[in-house]
Amino acid sequence: MGEGEMIKELEMGGKRRSAQDVGGLGEEDLDDDGRPKRTGTVWTASAHIITAVIGSGVLSLAWATAQLGWIAGPATLLIFSFITFYTSSLLADCYRTSNPVSGKRNYTYIEAVKSNLGGAQLWLCGLCQYVNLFGVAIGYIITASISAAAVQKSNCFHKKGHQADCSVSDSLYMVAFGIVQIFLSQLPNFHKLWWLSIVAAVMSLAYSFIAVGLSTASIISGSTGRTSITGTEVGVDVSSSQKVWKVFQALGDIAFAYSYSIILIEIQDTLRSPPAENKVMKKASFIGVSTTTIFYVLCGCLGYSAFGNRAPGNMLTGFGFYDPFWLIDLANVCIVVHLVGAYQVFSQPIYAAVEKWIAKRCPNNKMLAYEHPVTINGRFGCSVNMFRLIWRTSFVVISTLLAILMPFFNDVLAFLGAVGFWPLTVYFPITMYISQKKIARFTPKWMLLQSISFLCFVVSLAAACGSIEGVIESLQHYTPFHTRS
Repeated sequence: MGEGEMIKELEMGGKRRSAQDVGGLGEEDLDDDGRPKRTGTVWTASAHIITAVIGSGVLSLAWATAQLGWIAGPATLLIFSFITFYTSSLLADCYRTSNPVSGKRNYTYIEAVKSNLGGAQLWLCGLCQYVNLFGVAIGYIITASISAAAVQKSNCFHKKGHQADCSVSDSLYMVAFGIVQIFLSQLPNFHKLWWLSIVAAVMSLAYSFIAVGLSTASIISGSTGRTSITGTEVGVDVSSSQKVWKVFQALGDIAFAYSYSIILIEIQDTLRSPPAENKVMKKASFIGVSTTTIFYVLCGCLGYSAFGNRAPGNMLTGFGFYDPFWLIDLANVCIVVHLVGAYQVFSQPIYAAVEKWIAKRCPNNKMLAYEHPVTINGRFGCSVNMFRLIWRTSFVVISTLLAILMPFFNDVLAFLGAVGFWPLTVYFPITMYISQKKIARFTPKWMLLQSISFLCFVVSLAAACGSIEGVIESLQHYTPFHTRS
């Protein structure tokens, strides 16, 4: 069997290949689909989820709570949390077709849609998923550059005084972030990312702890802002039209903060079995969503209490660049390290989709199959594939360039949350579940599921309108390539 044919066989799935076809592995080293045994556990899956969920979105929750107020703010966080966990549990049952324990595996989100729905729904899912993943990658570059620039700015103020001009170009840090991602993007697949996700998850928890701690310290010291039951007040903080748009944008920010369903199937495909993958994934989702919700409520409520109705879009920047400057520096470094891993977690499905598509159309191309081993001092090494090097490097370069061209933190987060939340987190999981379980139309359960889907659609539509208005407003004061922190 040639190298190209072997790739084609590996891509087919669902059939057991011989040990010789899969790098000489024995039967005991293969899963039921003939691929090398998966080694993921509930803890590695939880780390992937926490890495994906606790991201740049957590930094905007104090601002989002300020727009919604003391009642609607925490309630919205909890409602989004419940919906995300519930629909994630439905989606976990769609990893295998027909039977959640022994059915054919769906290796990606889009394969699950193809197996359960097919037709036009497949194209809609692909468009929503890959556009959203690409947008998240851009958003993470923007956020990482802002945090990296904040470290330099903080140290500048500490050395030169509070009146010094310490503005920093964000573009240079975006380029630096992109260079790091070019190297990390050569990791072949999700299975090789478990260590990066664990590091990123620890970093995300660290800067969330710091944000909560600084907010608590501000509250204890009495240095707090003015808050209200309904959040920002019309005629005092904002105009009536601004209030409406900012509430919509806040909904988008919260939706973005909970978005990880788009990579749930890819995470589930790393799990070993037994036990059944859907059961393990539901436990991992519960651990991941519960952990993040605790931090989200703390960051949103304590941050709002500390800053009041004038809470900043990025809560860490609201503590200033002065004292304790070293703690804020540490938090921003943790953000950068976390987003280095999160970028890869969200980019891997795009990498895999393009590489699979090319492999099917060029099965005999040696450029796609040959792995060139690279070692350092004969001990440390990796394998480099020429097509992977060219394609993934191009992806990183394009996403970095687009990040430089549109560095609007809150507006970008809100738009991504609005575009991705309803179709990917709610609509497709519910629709696939109805199809798989053959739930009859207009039965109580069907009505309940469709009601949840419709309400989330309305929220996503409102959030999209608010974020678009925010982007238009930001563009009026923007000069390309001249953004500074």
